[in-house]
Amino acid sequence: MANLRQIGNDTEFVTELNNAGIKLVVADYFATWCGPCRDIAPAFEDMSNRYPKAVFLKIDVDQCQDTAQREGVMAMPTFIFYRNKVKVDLMRGADASALEEKIKKWYSEDEGEEGDSPVKGHMDLSSLINKSASECLNESDDHKLEHCLSNKKGYLESDCDEQLIINVGFNQAVKLHSLKLHCSGDNGPKNVKLFINQPHTLDFDSADSMEPMQMLELKPEDLREGAIIPLKYVKLQNVLSLTMFVKDNQSGDDTTRIDYLSFIGSPTNTTNMAEFRRVAGKKGESH
Repeated sequence: MANLRQIGNDTEFVTELNNAGIKLVVADYFATWCGPCRDIAPAFEDMSNRYPKAVFLKIDVDQCQDTAQREGVMAMPTFIFYRNKVKVDLMRGADASALEEKIKKWYSEDEGEEGDSPVKGHMDLSSLINKSASECLNESDDHKLEHCLSNKKGYLESDCDEQLIINVGFNQAVKLHSLKLHCSGDNGPKNVKLFINQPHTLDFDSADSMEPMQMLELKPEDLREGAIIPLKYVKLQNVLSLTMFVKDNQSGDDTTRIDYLSFIGSPTNTTNMAEFRRVAGKKGESH
C-alpha cells in the first residue's frame, strides 16, 4: 500500500514527514511486544485503504527511540496526527472507532501534494479552522458561512443588506500569508476590513469605526477563481482568529455573495527537524 509505510529508524521518519507535504499524516507509535498495538494493527491498515489521500506511518518505538522521546510518546499505542510537519492532534489507546473519528476530523478529500499549494512553503488552512469558534453576522438562512468554506457546498450570502461580519477561529495559532475569495457573480466583496484575535465577535458599528489591521480594496480580478489576495504577513504571525468586515460589494447590490473563502499560511509551531538530532543532549554535545 503506497500510503502505509513502516518506519525503521529516526531518519526515515523525518524524510516521510517532509515528503508528506501538506497531506495529513497519521503516525502509529507501537511496540512489537504490545498486545493492544497488535490488536488495532488490522484496523489501522484497513483505514489506510479507506483514506488513501492521507499518509499512514507505523513507527516502532524501540527502533525509533529518539523520535518517540521527541514526540512525547509515553504509552503504546499512541497515534499522532501531523499536517505540514505540525502535530495537530494526539490519541492514546487501541480504540479503533475513536481513531477513525480523529482521522475524519482532519482528513479531506481535497488532500493534495505540496506542489498543489498556491504559495510555496504554505498550505490551505481549511483543516485548521475551528468551526465551533467561527460565525457570520447577517448571513442568510439558506446560504451560511459553512457553505463557502468548502468549494463543494454552495455559497455564503448576506441577508438584510450588503454587509457581513465573518469571524473565523483556528484550532491553533497560524501565520496567514494570503487568502482566496472567489465570487461567480458581480456582487462579491469590495471594501473589506481585517481584524485579528478579537476577544469576541465585533458588531457592525464597532467594525465600521475601528482601525483595521489591514484594509482590502478588492477589484473584480481579485475575486476570480485562482486569484490570491496577499495579506500583511509580517503582522499575521500568531493568529487565533480573523474577523472580516465586508462593508460593501462590487455592484452595489442589496446582498453580497461569496462562493468560496480559504486561507493560505502555516501553523505557527512547525516541527523543528533539527531537534530530532538533539534529543539526547544539547546542541554542541557529542553523541
